[in-house]
Amino acid sequence: MFEKLERQEQRLAEIDALLADPALASDVARLQQLARERSALEGPLALFRRYRKVEADIASAEALLQAERDDPDLAGLAREELERLRLDWERLTRELQRALLPQDPNDRKDVIVEVRAGTGGEEAALFAAELFRMYARYAERLGWQTEVLTTSESERGGFKEIIFEVRGQGAFSRLKFESGVHRVQRVPLTEAQGRIHTSTATVAVLPEAAEVDVQISPNDLRIDIYHSGGAGGQNVNKVATAVRITHLPTGLVVACQDERSQLKNKQKAMAVLRARLYDMKAREQEQQQAQSRRAQVGTAERSEKVRTYNFPQDRLTDHRIGLTLHNLPAILNGELDPLLDALAASAQAEQLATAAS
Repeated sequence: MFEKLERQEQRLAEIDALLADPALASDVARLQQLARERSALEGPLALFRRYRKVEADIASAEALLQAERDDPDLAGLAREELERLRLDWERLTRELQRALLPQDPNDRKDVIVEVRAGTGGEEAALFAAELFRMYARYAERLGWQTEVLTTSESERGGFKEIIFEVRGQGAFSRLKFESGVHRVQRVPLTEAQGRIHTSTATVAVLPEAAEVDVQISPNDLRIDIYHSGGAGGQNVNKVATAVRITHLPTGLVVACQDERSQLKNKQKAMAVLRARLYDMKAREQEQQQAQSRRAQVGTAERSEKVRTYNFPQDRLTDHRIGLTLHNLPAILNGELDPLLDALAASAQAEQLATAAS
């Protein structure tokens, strides 16, 4: 562990020297890469410096205890200080072990979230809309920005599909565990006899990819312009602003029609396309199938659920970690930290167990 930290100290010094070179100012991509690397190193190294100071303080306290063993008062103070320092040492050791676990390179990125109605018809679409509002309110609590990229509404105001961007520090690190099938159990507004129904919605959380992350050749794209459907006023009826982009090598298709500007729709569609291609690239590197975005969202069958929202019992259960929480109204209002903290802690514990084996 210490050898790795010492290598990181050397690397930090190298990065600082590179950043001080005026010639680097013209290479924006390299500058950003080094800045991100430096930021990732700072946290563990700050812990390492505190750890070494505590070790030095422990040595000083032990020497004082040895020197003053004939003075009960001073010896007692030294023992108390030594006990406190050893507790700090144990805590810092655990924190260093966690800090040195392999970091997800996407954790600091913004995200594109795709929520789609699964099984359950109109009730599933209404539930998808509630999930969107839950994430939007969570983002608002953290001071993050949310922007809707494209939507497909249902008859009763739900969403057959909604794709939106969340911009904020560490957005992917917090939201990445939301991917999967979310199941809701409740009496829907569409049920006249008061029976409990089970419906699902799927969530996919994709790290937003910059142009430097994914190279897309214009020759690989087919871009179709057409008239938007649905509400939108005279502009929608008279001007073709909707954009559909097909990535020919992979067959991925992204459509955006929410904006009145053709350019804005194209920019949003390209952002979604880059995120999907980046996600596919990452899965290939993990030796998974290139088209397996279904690994995140499955087929929306109830048996593939990662989480259940049970309204009659005011209960949320995350099936991956066996966590049950109550107060669904607060959770759906964006109070997600207890749930996301537990998911992150579980993933970290699994990493530690793997590293120790």
